[in-house]
Amino acid sequence: MDFIDLPQCMGANGSVRLPGSKSISNRVLLLAALADGETEVRDLLSSDDTARMLDALRTLGVDIGEVESAADAGMPADGIVAGSAAGCAGKLLRIRGVGGSFPVREADLHLGNAGTAFRPLTAALAFAGGNYRLSGTPRMHERPIGDLVDALRQAGAEIDYLGNEGYPPLAIRPAKIDASRTISVRGDVSSQFLSSLLMALPLAGGGSIEVVGELISQPYIDITLATMRRFGVVPHSEGKSRFEVLAATYRSPRVVHVEGDASAASYFLALGALAGGTVRVDGVGSDSVQGDVRFADALALMGARISMGENWIEAAPPAAGRLRGITLDCNHIPDAAMTLAPLALFADGPTTLRNIGSWRVKETDRLTAMATELRKLGAEVEEGVDYLQIKPVLPGSLRPATIDTYDDHRMAMCFSLAAFGTPLRINDPGCVAKTFPDYFSHFAALTQAVPVIDIDGPSASGKGTVAARVAAALGWNYLDSGALYRLTALAAHRAGVAWNDEPRVAAVAAGLDVVFGVDSILLAGEEVGEAIRSEEISSGASQVAALPAVRTALLFRQRAFRRAPGLVADGRDMASVVFTDAVSKVFLTASVEARAERRYKQLISKGIAAKLQPLLQEMRERDERDRGRSVAPLLQSADARLLDTTELSIEAAVAQVLAWARPLLPAQTCR
Repeated sequence: MDFIDLPQCMGANGSVRLPGSKSISNRVLLLAALADGETEVRDLLSSDDTARMLDALRTLGVDIGEVESAADAGMPADGIVAGSAAGCAGKLLRIRGVGGSFPVREADLHLGNAGTAFRPLTAALAFAGGNYRLSGTPRMHERPIGDLVDALRQAGAEIDYLGNEGYPPLAIRPAKIDASRTISVRGDVSSQFLSSLLMALPLAGGGSIEVVGELISQPYIDITLATMRRFGVVPHSEGKSRFEVLAATYRSPRVVHVEGDASAASYFLALGALAGGTVRVDGVGSDSVQGDVRFADALALMGARISMGENWIEAAPPAAGRLRGITLDCNHIPDAAMTLAPLALFADGPTTLRNIGSWRVKETDRLTAMATELRKLGAEVEEGVDYLQIKPVLPGSLRPATIDTYDDHRMAMCFSLAAFGTPLRINDPGCVAKTFPDYFSHFAALTQAVPVIDIDGPSASGKGTVAARVAAALGWNYLDSGALYRLTALAAHRAGVAWNDEPRVAAVAAGLDVVFGVDSILLAGEEVGEAIRSEEISSGASQVAALPAVRTALLFRQRAFRRAPGLVADGRDMASVVFTDAVSKVFLTASVEARAERRYKQLISKGIAAKLQPLLQEMRERDERDRGRSVAPLLQSADARLLDTTELSIEAAVAQVLAWARPLLPAQTCR
């Protein structure tokens, strides 16, 4: 899928079981592979990052078997998915460790953009005595690794850069390793460098590490130390600046459970803080080893109501008023802190996130990417070397936007939260497979979208008039979708854009400033109801409608009308393509004779000469063409109610549509 369109949301409520932690999963996989004995790993995250690590370990000769059922593992059936979501059920693996020595001494490993696989394997293979080549995606080759390589070279490792100095890809050769002297490594670029050294040092007979500069992301070091202890190696630390690892062999603990992903929990807790309901995450809580559980503390500072148990956290919005803007040093929650940036759009007062320079060396330069995409929504953002300041946007003033994700899973998930202020299009949503393949399914299950009523039918069935009056009766927004191609043609013509210039016409379509009323169509504030019916603009509408990029742009532009408190959408394919989840779908019809007479009276009332019989014949021919169209044919949706308006007044038709719809609508959307 190239994009996903998210409707504006009005609320969220429910619970979700989290997928396994990426950080814990890949640490456990590496240490289980290096250990003596067989390890059963339960609730492992199933994602692109863990798949990269598993592929690499198998290539290196590690025996890894996937257990297909709880019975195969000798455990209760209800235990297999503890701490993981339905649809995100963690893998259950048996790993036969290699006792510190990989059987395969020459391999070419492609590790994608998985930093949690690339950095630790670089360190482990530097001490493994073989010839290895490590590469990844183009973005992985832009992520610095020079500080880790420099540290490994201090112990005698032979590592060459195959591209730019200081960056992957890498070639590792057999070397005489001596880790007896203290190895120094910078702590202010990425905590993964220190974690990688800590996990690899037992392979070199132990050693000491001195951290130069400030140690960022300390919670991830704590995860590393806790995982090493689980496998029988107990590093000694002197604060955050010096670590000592004694000569030791990793030993299998036999069974390891991977706890839920605390970083992923942040998106759902933020939903609860925003949305008027309560959202609970299961799989992390007060007993978690992950520092990102402290994201809940940041929400509490913003005014959210937080409850927590050993293995769960709940979030609800402030008891009264909006969230508060905060200033926060985010060193303790480097990944989860990203979730605070879109959340700040809805706060009362600016939010400043400090000490987030490490964002620049992640899957993308997250500082610049975050600032860029927030500005698309209309936010005022100040970007510094290691901070962001986000000023809140007035309620109802967020702009619909297409959000680029930069092949970064956290960008996609973070920006889903902006759907509480506006409809969104998120490009490349599949990037969430890195850590949470089913994220958008869970987001949709927890959230309540702005409701839609779809009204369709043949020409002169009354659908436009009925739809506009239903919208007015409810106090909702109204969309006359059939007019959008005409409006695009008119707007392009006025902007001097040729109708066959596909990219520029698509840009015009995406930015249409249009408001539909009961008896009006405003384009950039000007009434254009008559202008779009001219012969010239009708011809232009046919031309622009044939351009695929224009159709794609107008699909999102149509969906962008779905704003609170609700939308009544009139037109072809509204029920079958654009708003398939509409709460009420109605297909208006009438006899062809009644429709021809209505059109005749309409033309006469405007002083336009007309004859009934030619109009009747034209109506029949148009119906036939519309039913036979390959794109958006005239067709009653299977789940739409049929309303024959032949003998009905407009008032009666409106009353019937409202009578069908009102029992299906959320209470807060009716008036």
